[in-house]
Amino acid sequence: MAEMASTSAPRAAAKMKDAAATLSGDNQTLLADIRKAMVKMKEIGVSLEKQNKSQMVKELETEFIELLKTYEEYANVSTAIDSVGNSYRPGEQPSDFKKLIDNEMAKTKRRSLGPQVNQLLRQFKEAIWNVHNSGQPMPGEEQEDIVMTSTQSTLLNNTCPLSGKPVTELSEPVRSMDCKHIYEKSVILQYIRSKNGQPKCPMAACPKIIIADRVVCDALLHIEIEESRAMNQRASKPNIIEDFTEDSENEGSS
Repeated sequence: MAEMASTSAPRAAAKMKDAAATLSGDNQTLLADIRKAMVKMKEIGVSLEKQNKSQMVKELETEFIELLKTYEEYANVSTAIDSVGNSYRPGEQPSDFKKLIDNEMAKTKRRSLGPQVNQLLRQFKEAIWNVHNSGQPMPGEEQEDIVMTSTQSTLLNNTCPLSGKPVTELSEPVRSMDCKHIYEKSVILQYIRSKNGQPKCPMAACPKIIIADRVVCDALLHIEIEESRAMNQRASKPNIIEDFTEDSENEGSS
């Protein structure tokens, strides 16, 4: 019996890990759809501001903030599910999965997506402000804040630490599910193989271990890279509003 238990435990852990990866992947797709909706709302807000429909812009901003709250909640759920799946080890007693996920949710919320959420709201407000006040700081900000906020991406790193290429130019971008840093796929996999063990993330000062099957390209990563690319284009051409969703659709149909 002891031998059966010892062999079934790894299988149970593997099944849990696979199930969590599937759920987390579905959640990433949902998060990507929410980010697409945010981009579209920002474009609508800019259009309304050009027509001087201030009240409608305020109402849209309220809806945008509500969508941000939903985004943050689903992102926390996705992180909690992935964490439970990656660390789950069956014990002698039946597992209380709700409790496990609730515990991870509490940890995730303490880490908070606050900076990213605030940045997304800042970008929404900035796009609308620039319709009539391009080049001027928003109320309560300094002139030097303009360049930083106009070009600041939600990506954790803007350059692959191994290839040196900008993330927006990577042919196969992947992201660590543990530390969230982004790399060129072939280069990071070669790096992992070359270390013959558990290599640390090559990003400076990152203590996380890189594991090959936890370095993936999820649906959200593509959206965030396209957002960053469009942001760079707007920074170089401040009077042009880019719509990367249409570009992506055109590429897919060609």
